[in-house]
Amino acid sequence: MITVYGIPNCDTIKKARKWLKDNGIDYEFYDYKKQGVPEKELKSWVKQVGWEVLLNKRGTTWRKLDDDTKNSVDEKSAIQIMLENPSIIKRPVLSKGKTLLVGFSADEYATL
Repeated sequence: MITVYGIPNCDTIKKARKWLKDNGIDYEFYDYKKQGVPEKELKSWVKQVGWEVLLNKRGTTWRKLDDDTKNSVDEKSAIQIMLENPSIIKRPVLSKGKTLLVGFSADEYATL
């Protein structure tokens, strides 16, 4: 089963969900804005792809953090930041078995 993690009003999430629907692929959507970030999964994702891949440093949530936090971020603090601010996680996170894709790429989704 495919699970897509994200926030429903995100444009990239909308593109990914549309692509999955248009290609007849069933998936479960996990809204971590409403349901919170599953800590166990987040830590697993960090082990799999690295916190640097998951932490979105381009968005407004990152820009709102104080400079001390941004300048001293490491794996442990990044996990805490992502748990407290789910919208700072790059979207979407797609999980299928042991495969994890971060961000949307039609080519990567087609390969999966």
